[in-house]
Amino acid sequence: MPKVAVYNMTGAQTGEIELNDSVFGVEVNEAVMHQAVVMQLASQRLGTAATKTRGMVRGGGKKPWRQKGTGRARAGSNTSPVWVGGGTVFGPQPRSYKFSMPRKARRLAIKSALSAKVAAGELLVMEDIAVKEPKTKTVIGMLDSLKVGDDKALIIVAAADENVENVEKSSRNIPGVKSITSQGLNVYDILYHDKVLVTKDAVSKIEEVLA
Repeated sequence: MPKVAVYNMTGAQTGEIELNDSVFGVEVNEAVMHQAVVMQLASQRLGTAATKTRGMVRGGGKKPWRQKGTGRARAGSNTSPVWVGGGTVFGPQPRSYKFSMPRKARRLAIKSALSAKVAAGELLVMEDIAVKEPKTKTVIGMLDSLKVGDDKALIIVAAADENVENVEKSSRNIPGVKSITSQGLNVYDILYHDKVLVTKDAVSKIEEVLA
């Protein structure tokens, strides 16, 4: 089992913790991680591009001229795509870009991302992150003590932690820093940030779900 150090908010090491091998020590599957990131980004696309078909443009109804005898090409409506101002054929319409992955593949992607961070020494386990009131200075001080102040950092706390809201409010004004709960764990955030700070309670919750 991978063993990592445990730190407090002052940056001092308070001990070590053995991480579950089936969550934090799996073989990294880059293909599955890539698919999970693409799925997450695709679900955020609004897909609002739209063009007007011949049924949407203004006009139509009356036949522009009679069928025969004018010397001009036959025409049934001025909303035809071949006319200037007519409708568009097969143009983009509002749509959803979402697609899904099997549950096992999604879980493997998260395990792979966590394992990659552990292997690279970029996952730090915190004894606790106690923020009694929303204060950006508290989180900045913690990051500086851990020497990750210049890196993009992801803070993961247990969903049941009473400090969740304060941690989120204290970190959202810091560029490159994001706070999520163990329930909101996702591959994109793990890979995007240089360092991952996770509390011991959150580790337990993650292992409980993914192990």
